[in-house]
Amino acid sequence: MGRLLYAAAAAAMCVATAAPPAWAAQPRAAVLGDLDPGLRAAIVRAIGDSDRPIDNRFEARRRADGAAEDALAVLRSEGYYAAVVEPEVGEGDAPAPAVQIAPGPRFTLAAPKIEWVGAPPDVDTITGAEGALALKPGAPGRAADVVAAEGRAVAAVQKRGYADVKAQGREVVVDHADRTVQATYRLTAGSLSRLDGIKLTTNGRTRLDWLQHLAPWKTGELYDPNDVAQLERRLLDTGVYDSVTVGLAPDTQLTPDGLRPVVVSLAERKRRTVSLGASYGTNEGPGADVTWTTYDVLGRADTLSLFARESKLDSRVGVDLSLPHWRTPDQTLSTELAAYKLTTDAYDATGFGGHADAQRHFTKTSYLTLGVSFDLSRSEELKPGTLSSLGRDIATLGALAELALDRSNDPLNPTSGWRVSARVEPTLLAGKGTVPYLKLQSQGSIYWPFGADAKTVLALRAHLGSIVNGTVADIPAPQRFFAGGGGSVRGFAYQAVGPRLTDNTPQGGLSLAEGSVELRHQLTQKWGVVGFVDAGLIGDHSLPAAQDVGVGAGVGVRYNLGFGPIRVDVATPVSGRHGGAPVQVYVSIGQAF
Repeated sequence: MGRLLYAAAAAAMCVATAAPPAWAAQPRAAVLGDLDPGLRAAIVRAIGDSDRPIDNRFEARRRADGAAEDALAVLRSEGYYAAVVEPEVGEGDAPAPAVQIAPGPRFTLAAPKIEWVGAPPDVDTITGAEGALALKPGAPGRAADVVAAEGRAVAAVQKRGYADVKAQGREVVVDHADRTVQATYRLTAGSLSRLDGIKLTTNGRTRLDWLQHLAPWKTGELYDPNDVAQLERRLLDTGVYDSVTVGLAPDTQLTPDGLRPVVVSLAERKRRTVSLGASYGTNEGPGADVTWTTYDVLGRADTLSLFARESKLDSRVGVDLSLPHWRTPDQTLSTELAAYKLTTDAYDATGFGGHADAQRHFTKTSYLTLGVSFDLSRSEELKPGTLSSLGRDIATLGALAELALDRSNDPLNPTSGWRVSARVEPTLLAGKGTVPYLKLQSQGSIYWPFGADAKTVLALRAHLGSIVNGTVADIPAPQRFFAGGGGSVRGFAYQAVGPRLTDNTPQGGLSLAEGSVELRHQLTQKWGVVGFVDAGLIGDHSLPAAQDVGVGAGVGVRYNLGFGPIRVDVATPVSGRHGGAPVQVYVSIGQAF
């Protein structure tokens, strides 16, 4: 039995050794003939590959015939209407299929025409439609260009108020005598459409009167498809609807004045949600958040949230209300009231405050913000010089103006472009005296990709700040500038960069300068790595001086969640260290800047 098993195994090995290798994918047919390289490549792609070998002449003939049909389709689409394509098969029982191609001359476009079926539109619309064809006589007679021209003409007519324009079929004449391609388009314009207000067809919490003020048109204006699309975008941008459908009512639903309503259908998201969050930093320790949110309480796509946060540094509870498209479209009013407790190395503070900000968006991530705020707080800090305990009861009134421009390609994971922002905060302190001051900040970042796929990106960031008027002793510690931590100078603990009191307590200052350099590289679709250097300094006066600069360096990993990366950074101080842990770890969502 043993010898039998050995013989069977040996025979199996011989069969396996003698078996031919797996068939590699090969072109379905060879392409023969004198062809332009680009045209040849397009024909080869259309013919495609086969992963099965040819067993007989019938199969070879079938593949050659199919390849000839594919090649002819490509040639005609590129304007070679006099091409000669011959399928061929070689000799033997399993011959190689091929197509022999003589492309002939390339036909060119003749002047296109539009024929109006029914009543033609006005002269300006006719001129606009003809110009939209954009088919230049003498250009290659490509089929794709002929087809695309029809869509452009229809869009041009719609843009001028003819909502029901339709293409009734085009006629394309290929003239072999003069080698031209002439297209005649047959369009039915219909009648002009003028817009009425909005007709809401779904029952829900959203009020119709609020919807009406979002319309980017006035009653009686000519229909423009861009206006309808803009209304849909404004509704989707609120974030309170699962889906939004916006369209023009059929011409059978005209008002007595001959106007056409715009029909809106809204699928509202679940009325209430609860979200939980967590964070961790080497110095900050763990943190937890909970937010209870309800949508559309006021019937105008509003968002009302109750939130609570517990952490070593920052604990608070509060409520905020967001009103999108407040008073005018693309402007959001955000209000918040919160009670808080801050426990840091530099100070402790408890208080209650609120703000109201109106943010006018130019794009999703570029905006102008104007706001006001108030704060009633009790801070405990050490007095510079004497180190005596200083408790302050402070009322703070502030105003805000901020301009942010974002020309990067992604808000959470930019690989190209730039961002800049400037922030001005006039502030009045009232306590044992009155101190007015002006807090100024500006920030910018730029992203340089390397290679066509942008797998490697060089990212730079700069952040400057200054407090004008007052001294370090005048400005309460919670309102001074500090540096260090995951969003500032990595490698240092929170507030660990900058001047210290004699007992090593962070002092803070009246000016700030920070900068970061990151080299980001994408390893796979999901994973990436980062090397970075951060630097920062805090000054005792309104302008920073190049002294006691804190520099940190480190590496990080990124895991792409689809909407943005989760980042884990590990960093250590290089210079300017004032004790503390030699290594800091930071975990958060999104790139550092």
